[in-house]
Amino acid sequence: MKIYLISDNIDTLTGMRLAGVEGVVVHEKEELKEALTKAFSDRDIGILLLTEKFGRDFPDLVNKVKLERELPLIIEIPDRHGTGRKADFITSYVSEAIGLKL
Repeated sequence: MKIYLISDNIDTLTGMRLAGVEGVVVHEKEELKEALTKAFSDRDIGILLLTEKFGRDFPDLVNKVKLERELPLIIEIPDRHGTGRKADFITSYVSEAIGLKL
């Protein structure tokens, strides 16, 4: 199984290529749809990485494909601008999950 990246910037793609991960850079929603369709048609892709910007800019599309597809596993990753999450997101997540303030 392969890992494939759909990124919004060339820097993230370049870094991932150094680790042996192929991918594509897209910017518009239609380009993202085409890239997703192409990735879904390749049965060798087991993990599909998307930069977090797509989740912020096109949440309807990203959430739809995450819910409808079993494979590939779709994971949002931070890009060169960092994560869009709060600094204490893990603590907040655990607190919500167990109902205790940490």
